[in-house]
Amino acid sequence: MVTTFRRALGVAVLGTLTASALAACGGSGDGPGAEGGDGKKGSTVTLVSHDSFAASEEVLKEFTERTGHKVRVLRGGDAGSALNQAVLSKDNPQGDVFFGVDNTLLSRALDNGLFTPYEAQGLEKIPAEYRLDGEKHRVTPVDTGDVCVNYDRAWFAERDIEPPKTLDDLTEPRYKGLLVTENAASSSPGLGFLLATVAEYGEEWAEYWKKLEANGVEVVDGWEQAYYDRFSGSAGGEGGGDRPLVVSYASSPPAEVLDADPAPERAPTGVATGTCFRQIEFAGLLKGADNPAGGKALLDFLVSETFQEDMPLQMFVNPVREGTELPEVFTKYGERIEDPYTMAPGRIAENREAWIDTWTSLVVR
Repeated sequence: MVTTFRRALGVAVLGTLTASALAACGGSGDGPGAEGGDGKKGSTVTLVSHDSFAASEEVLKEFTERTGHKVRVLRGGDAGSALNQAVLSKDNPQGDVFFGVDNTLLSRALDNGLFTPYEAQGLEKIPAEYRLDGEKHRVTPVDTGDVCVNYDRAWFAERDIEPPKTLDDLTEPRYKGLLVTENAASSSPGLGFLLATVAEYGEEWAEYWKKLEANGVEVVDGWEQAYYDRFSGSAGGEGGGDRPLVVSYASSPPAEVLDADPAPERAPTGVATGTCFRQIEFAGLLKGADNPAGGKALLDFLVSETFQEDMPLQMFVNPVREGTELPEVFTKYGERIEDPYTMAPGRIAENREAWIDTWTSLVVR
């Protein structure tokens, strides 16, 4: 994301349903041995996720060499849609591990009893601030990302208009009809953006959305539609949209320049840094998994050095493992969000459905 892209502009790396050879530990030496923990070598483990899960060829090869476990990647749309499917099928789970539930939706997964507790090897290398399930270990933190409004630099430069910086700015008349966001009921970045407005405006958040509605905000189903189809600054969508503002991620600008030759001085898209909400993304062992041993091994891998180093350029999210070095394209073109909006998981759990219902009545026709 952490959406993601949704935030992972590397979604094209893998298809909608992929059978890939993976191993369950990384190059750091933590994780199970060559037999894949207590599982059988050569077994298949199914990873259920959103559309943007990706890993590099080299990492997949290392997985195979170490454990022989093969992983089938089953994608279910955006993060919210994938989680909804997992909840509906919890008595007969689609796979062994679910990846992609974030802090905005975590309570929905936990309250529905989706996961079997497991303390992943290497978890001690992840800061406590990311371990939102405490010592219960029903989920394992894997990545973080910041949901932010992105803007098309060229569009604003051509019209000599200053891009927005804050949530307040987005309600100004000069930005009328320019913003596209995702449906908060089905999309994790859409929900993250909604939560940012609740964190900023408190009990007045609905009034803020009335202003956005009056200022022409557009709502679409998910990140890919918003970013590739409606956003004017998307390279992947060849800039075909007419909206120069989109709810995406702080790491989207580096994705826009990843394959550029020559590399530009700055990314063609920018980030409104005063609009950002911090996401933490988790994985968990699905209760009733056919291959729990392989699932545990896969969770060990997801927090391993190998996967954490590979992840930024595959899914354009930030690693959670301490000491993991970010690629240069992230540090040069990305935005480091020093003071993102956050919210306690308990508050999200208590109010999320009511907030979404109110939001839907305000902006979804």
